[in-house]
Amino acid sequence: MDVQETALRTILDGTKQYRVPLYQRPYSWEKSQVQRLWDDIERLASERTSATAAGHFMGSLVLSVGRTGPAGTEFLVVDGQQRLTTLTILLCALRDYVEKNEADGHRRRTMLHESYLVNRFSEGDGHLKVLPTQADREAYRAVLDGRAPEDANSNIAIAYKFFSQKLRESDDPEDLHDIARIEEAILEGLVFVSITARGDDNVYRIFESLNNTGKPLTQGDLIRNYVFMRLGRAGDEIYDSTWLPMQRLLDPKDLQQLFWLDIVMRQPLVTQTDVYASQQKRLEELPDDEIAAEVRRWSGLATLLATMRDPSREQHPELRKRLTRLKDWGTTTVDPLTLQLLSRRADGIESADAVADTLRIVEGFLVRRIIVGRATAGINRILLAASSEIRRDQSSTDAIREYLSTGRKTYGTDGEIDVAVSTIPFYFQGRPAQRKLILQWIEESYGSRERVDPTSATIEHVLPQTLTPEWTKSLEPYVKEEETIESLHAGLLHTLGNLTLTAYNSELSNLPFSKKRVRLAESGFQMNREISANEVWTPKEIAARAIHLAELVKREWPGPLFVDKAARSGVNWDLAHRAVLELQPGEWTSYGDLAALIGTHPNPLGHHMAKVNLEGAWRVLQASGGISPGFRWADPTDLRDPLEVLLSEGLHFDSHGQAEPAQRVGAEQLAERLGLEPGEPLEGLSVPAGEDDRAERFLAQLEDHNSPSVQHGVLSLMRSWTRMGGELDYGWGESTSCVFLIPERIAGARRVRPIAIYPDLSVEVGFQHLVVRPPFDDVAVREEFRQRLNRAPDVDIAPSRLNSRPPIPIEILGDDVARQYIDDALAWFFKKFDENLE
Repeated sequence: MDVQETALRTILDGTKQYRVPLYQRPYSWEKSQVQRLWDDIERLASERTSATAAGHFMGSLVLSVGRTGPAGTEFLVVDGQQRLTTLTILLCALRDYVEKNEADGHRRRTMLHESYLVNRFSEGDGHLKVLPTQADREAYRAVLDGRAPEDANSNIAIAYKFFSQKLRESDDPEDLHDIARIEEAILEGLVFVSITARGDDNVYRIFESLNNTGKPLTQGDLIRNYVFMRLGRAGDEIYDSTWLPMQRLLDPKDLQQLFWLDIVMRQPLVTQTDVYASQQKRLEELPDDEIAAEVRRWSGLATLLATMRDPSREQHPELRKRLTRLKDWGTTTVDPLTLQLLSRRADGIESADAVADTLRIVEGFLVRRIIVGRATAGINRILLAASSEIRRDQSSTDAIREYLSTGRKTYGTDGEIDVAVSTIPFYFQGRPAQRKLILQWIEESYGSRERVDPTSATIEHVLPQTLTPEWTKSLEPYVKEEETIESLHAGLLHTLGNLTLTAYNSELSNLPFSKKRVRLAESGFQMNREISANEVWTPKEIAARAIHLAELVKREWPGPLFVDKAARSGVNWDLAHRAVLELQPGEWTSYGDLAALIGTHPNPLGHHMAKVNLEGAWRVLQASGGISPGFRWADPTDLRDPLEVLLSEGLHFDSHGQAEPAQRVGAEQLAERLGLEPGEPLEGLSVPAGEDDRAERFLAQLEDHNSPSVQHGVLSLMRSWTRMGGELDYGWGESTSCVFLIPERIAGARRVRPIAIYPDLSVEVGFQHLVVRPPFDDVAVREEFRQRLNRAPDVDIAPSRLNSRPPIPIEILGDDVARQYIDDALAWFFKKFDENLE
């Protein structure tokens, strides 16, 4: 490299051109940076009045020698383009100022223009001493030609206007040389270290190593730089025809978002800070002649992203509606899936109707989660992974609905909606804007031809937040024994059945219902006119409206695929919720009773109850009648003593803190209240314990590390194994394992273990132990066991693991279908030993 200290005059003088390569970002200096430069120049001009050699260091100017010919030398600006462009804009402002305000202005204008701004004997692009990227050339040419740029808000236009104003402010009529001193400071006092790379130096690598100075480069900047470095001279046409329109279509933030969306559709775990590294790694695997095709593909995605940001661009009415709703919802984690769906439509894989149907499923997933009180739990992970669930030959609607219906995604079922509308405090779920949107969309579901602008509307509590004597009187007949007006009011106030939208919330406030209904009858919202049709507003009317709204929600937004049967976990949590709601003040039931009702173990039942906000959950006690030491209110700010609450409800406790047995509602009584058909005696999920406390340690660790559904699945598998004649043993390690064993009467003295469950990690398959244990010493028999296990969804044990101990994620046991396949494989395993014994 050639390295020398160079003043700006020397850099710009002569027949040279400084071309900003396409891998550089457009001109991006803003007012703060331009102001800082001007302050430095003013200070330097003042210093040079007493110290004529004073200078100001501008940093490095890294160049690469391009073409050299009769017209001069072309340099590519590897680093320093923002400073160099800014200084030539300043020289344009100085040129125009002296022409208008100096006595010999025309001569000085010509000197500045022809010496430092243009190559007078060249034409076209070669005429400019500094040639910016295509995105900036129109504005830069306007300033260079003394015209106002068409885009007055461009950074180039703003910088020119700024310098023109500062020159006017600095020109003292009493000082004939102040502008000349500024000119001299710019041309002679601003000093660069000019570094010129020659030969085979990789200038892009130099650029990368220098990008930590100046204004930091974004991930999008780095991707553009890399792409046009790869394209070289061929990049000019691609930049003009494809990149520049894409750059104009999207703002810098969305352009960077585009590159993240593109990579996250393939790799859901890529973070936005790793976009450049991930895209560069992908592009490095492509030959140079395929890079242009990638830019064109991005351009197509940019058009789709622009539609996502401005759904009015979409012509299909239903798809436009769904895109608008997702945009209003305000979550970007659904963007990868939305972009993929629009790409499928653009590629002709799916129709606009099909994409709209899929987005309706996603919309319903978001809405139902808020209604059932699980607005944010794991939502980012779930939605980011959704785009990788659709195969090219598969219906996106079916794929996404199945994906959202499986696993621990809390896609509110119809049963959960029915319970939640009357019990969950909707007013505190999700973001305020999202709660309002759900009410707005419910109103739209009425299909009224009368359109009402909801912009000024807010959420109104029909039963007001502050009880007045009139409202207290209306509630008194519904207060149950040992219940208070305050507790009844609190249980109803924030539920969906009591909420609506109005534009005159403050006017309604605490008015009695007789006056509220008059105003509601005049409302443009149909839901308000429905409320006004009631003569009174009591718990009865609130409950009826909650049921009505639940039906609207279920009709407007389809629920998970497994609606009419127990959840995939194999345990009906909805039934447990309904049973708890049947408990009256002064009554209690036990975790064991509830567990028997729904066919699970008290441990997962208790864990589940701790995670849901359910009215009456404090009435579920230990089998002895004591309050569970782990009981916590769903609202962490609720500091009430559960014992005092139960006592106030009329529940009696003895001196040992145990509830009165006569007030207990058992499993059979709960079933009767729920209208369940009488059948086999109710039986909870019991699991045989060992001779010491290792079984209890295993159960405690299982509860600590897993969801209720996974706990239930593990315990169900353990019970099934013992019912078919197997035995259980427990490990001695810090992670207490549960080992499935073939009894000695069948296997002999040698212990045979098909699987071992580690509660904090996985289900370990014991192929390694089976290698020397007939009949599984035959590799064909082990292979059949592997294939049977692999029938379970998400189980994929490789053939190469037949001599080792491959793990299966323990979360899979929370899926009833997957667990049943594993159970079937274990039953086959047990039978093979029986056959071998015979």
